[in-house]
Amino acid sequence: MASKTGSERLHAFGGVTMTDAILVTILQNRLENIAEQMSTVLRKSAYSPNIKERADFSCAIFDGRARLIAQAEAIPVHLGSMGYVAKPVLKKFSETWKEGDAIIVNSPRGEFGGTHLPDITLLAPLFVDGELKYIVANRAHHADVGGMTPGSLPPDSTEIFQEGLIIPPVRLYIGGEENHDVMNLILENVRTPEERRGDLRAQYASLMLGIRRLKELITTESWDFITLQKELLDRSELGTSRRINSLPTGYGIFTDYLDSDGISSEPVKIQCKVTIKGGQMSFDFTGTDAERVGNVNAPVSITTAACAYVLRLITGRDVPTNEGCFRPMNIIAPEGTVVNPSPTAATSSANTETSSRIVDVVMGAVGKIITFPAASQGTMNNVILGGNTGQRWTLYETIGGGTGAMLGRDGTSAIHSHMTNTLNTPIEALELNFPLVVREYGIRKGSGGAGEFEGGDGIVREIEFLDKTTISLQTERRVLHPWGKEGGEPGDTGQNSLISSDGETILRGRQSLTANPGDRLRIETPGGGGFGSKS
Repeated sequence: MASKTGSERLHAFGGVTMTDAILVTILQNRLENIAEQMSTVLRKSAYSPNIKERADFSCAIFDGRARLIAQAEAIPVHLGSMGYVAKPVLKKFSETWKEGDAIIVNSPRGEFGGTHLPDITLLAPLFVDGELKYIVANRAHHADVGGMTPGSLPPDSTEIFQEGLIIPPVRLYIGGEENHDVMNLILENVRTPEERRGDLRAQYASLMLGIRRLKELITTESWDFITLQKELLDRSELGTSRRINSLPTGYGIFTDYLDSDGISSEPVKIQCKVTIKGGQMSFDFTGTDAERVGNVNAPVSITTAACAYVLRLITGRDVPTNEGCFRPMNIIAPEGTVVNPSPTAATSSANTETSSRIVDVVMGAVGKIITFPAASQGTMNNVILGGNTGQRWTLYETIGGGTGAMLGRDGTSAIHSHMTNTLNTPIEALELNFPLVVREYGIRKGSGGAGEFEGGDGIVREIEFLDKTTISLQTERRVLHPWGKEGGEPGDTGQNSLISSDGETILRGRQSLTANPGDRLRIETPGGGGFGSKS
């Protein structure tokens, strides 16, 4: 693509000509399509229901400088944090890795950019004439990576070492060949090794498809990819800044709480001051509680992902999602707090529950500046089941709930919201793969908050066990309600219970226990908050 003089360039597209702008859009669509194809391969070739049915994974493409350039529409908490892992991997392996290699990592410690240990990331490089052009990546939630309970999300962990196998960046594939030493080390530390092997191989297949499609793109188009990608990032930055500039200048402070950290019953405070000024948006978490003994501590990659998600709600779909979107964002997360803990802090519920509460807090703060919705259910209702009699099995499930109402619109019932974008495990798949029977699955009528516009209703899901089963629950909004807005009523809190021959026992939001054959686990999820006074 020939360079242009200043007089030849147009300002309507941030300083690029109309021809360039069209090529930038075409490249954006091509890259996003490749990321979507990677997602299709991963989902269709995975072994576990958590990936192939619930779609608990994400795919992304980074440029040769490890900048996010495109992503598939997937899980916000994955995508907003994956940039943290691409840069340290590039720094560590830039001189030694080669095409066909794949780096595996799940560590949320230090600079490695993980979330919680079941989220395993694979990254692979694409070279052209010896020059690194792209890094393809995917992150998938594995149903077990070891640790003190099946499913690797123990409700009562107090340090990260209890939560599963910690994998620093290492080569799982070398020049296209599986690194059996690393693979065997992983498989020896998990409860379901064949399922883990199958899912990891599916992740690698997804990366190789991305490499092939990117090679086809580079070899068939004679574009100046470096210039076009710079302009793509710049356009996203400009679009984000313009959208922020269209908002009122000011700040809002909001505080909300997690029910507990799973060890004590004391609520966990998260506070944020959001400031909008000069095309920038600042998120200051000063005032948030110090890191807790329980596993609610969110690595800064998770905190960043939650802020990025809310920023994307404001900018909308017209701005392509890439690293440029997040240049106008500034985050202050004091070290040693729940939103930026020490490397050994327990983190297993931060990816799901703390991220959800950070979103509630940030949305509440933004809502002091502009009109914003009421709180959604504020939890992913994590249910982790495992069996140790006969063949070992593990199931990880999140359950939807109600979303918050907004001006002019009721909330949506029975849906995953905010930091998760997964599906449910279909009843047929659940009963086919595990010794379980679903006895009830429906909408929890009347659980949404009342108001001029009503919050969405939650879900009721009741599961009967056909075998002795370990249950681990990581759920929130069992004590503190999802808040309403502008006079709207809060949504109902959720409730967990175990029904046995001795009757019904109410369970805590975070709890581990054993169920016997014939027992039933009943999960009633929260509703969303209402908006506006009903009178």
